[in-house]
Amino acid sequence: MAKTSNDVIALASSLFLLLLFAPPLPPAVAKGATFTSDEADRAISRFQEYLRIDTAHPTPDYASAATFLRAQADSLSLRHETLEFVPGKPVLLLKWPGRRPSLPSVLLNSHTDVVPSEPHKWTHPPFSAALDSGGNIYARGSQDMKCVGIQYLEAVRRLKAAGFAPDRTVYLSFVPDEEIGGTDGAGAFVASDAFKKLGIGVVLDEGLASPRPEFRVFYGERSPWWFVIRSRGAPGHGAKLYDGTAMENAMRSVEAVRRFRAAQFDLVKTGAKAEGEVVSVNLVYLKAGTPTPTGFVMNLQPSEAEVGLDVRVPPNADPQALEKRIAEEWAPSSRNMTYEFKQKVSVYDMFGKPAVTVANSSNPWWTLLEEAVKNAGGKLSKPEIFPASTDARFFRELGISAFGFSPMANTPILLHDHNEFLNKDEYLKGITMYESIIKAFASYNDKDTESKAEL
Repeated sequence: MAKTSNDVIALASSLFLLLLFAPPLPPAVAKGATFTSDEADRAISRFQEYLRIDTAHPTPDYASAATFLRAQADSLSLRHETLEFVPGKPVLLLKWPGRRPSLPSVLLNSHTDVVPSEPHKWTHPPFSAALDSGGNIYARGSQDMKCVGIQYLEAVRRLKAAGFAPDRTVYLSFVPDEEIGGTDGAGAFVASDAFKKLGIGVVLDEGLASPRPEFRVFYGERSPWWFVIRSRGAPGHGAKLYDGTAMENAMRSVEAVRRFRAAQFDLVKTGAKAEGEVVSVNLVYLKAGTPTPTGFVMNLQPSEAEVGLDVRVPPNADPQALEKRIAEEWAPSSRNMTYEFKQKVSVYDMFGKPAVTVANSSNPWWTLLEEAVKNAGGKLSKPEIFPASTDARFFRELGISAFGFSPMANTPILLHDHNEFLNKDEYLKGITMYESIIKAFASYNDKDTESKAEL
């Protein structure tokens, strides 16, 4: 039956009164957990406290960092133990026991050390953890990678407060020395009997900031080859022309290296390959000449010259072909040249396969990671090869799935740079990302993960 105009007016009046006196609707909540003002302030304060501990090389204060982290573990009722494979270099291991300890466990790894800084080139002192008016927290380690270590703890704090109980045991490891190779930290840890007893199924480690809205994720990394090329030749008067002098041979080597570097760099510049997919070559020092108290002898040709190189080899490269190039083109014995490796990390795992983690749907850990980030309101970019080296390589060498992931979107890449900072809002958002990831990993009960994912 058609309504009269009076009926319509009466209905409109009733709706108006209902809206006027109804209780307010709760504010819309974006994907991912939210923070109260007090929770955010406390989380930021703990981050700043960790950042203010000077763990820069060459004299990192590992003891103070360990004391701080143990206090955080106690506040969360997490079991912890301190392992020292090398004196003065503690590995702190925290444990959140799962309800099904027979399932492979989850490891959240981070390093406590940071690189040195030049304080006079910073806007704020590098260990002040200063918070500016734009919400940026300035400190060495704010991106690399104290943010990640404390975000793990904050995510666990929120999960425990919400009553979440993991099925899989979750471990958190805080290791030293990553910035100087990691051998005495994660390397020693992974090689230990203590590590073997943990039954690790998947590892999270550090990634990189992303200037874009998407989060970057890494499934492999380039292996460092650090080596020295030496050339020798007869010394002589600075005015005489000789064939095959030490300096001449060294410069011919440098030119060959430069041509190779340019060819690799062109692949990146044209977009044919990503940075992590090419062999990077950089000269780090040149050493020659006869020193004097005021400089060098100018009329004496040196009998020796030395070139230091930092080469990073991706897992898709041919290491045998590269070493042949070094021996025959960069440092040929026919030109009275030799080379010596200071560090040479294999691109292969213990099974002879490229040391990478599968980043597609055939690996359930990848699917879980991708969905967890999405559920928290984020998005992963295309998985990449990390352009440098991290501790994740020690886990991948054993065939364990390991992902490099630092949840820093809309953030300039400032690791090892002056004025390293992370915005507080991005820091808090990263906590919610880890909250979602840890919950997904620790709840996963597929029996297929009893064995490692195929590589």
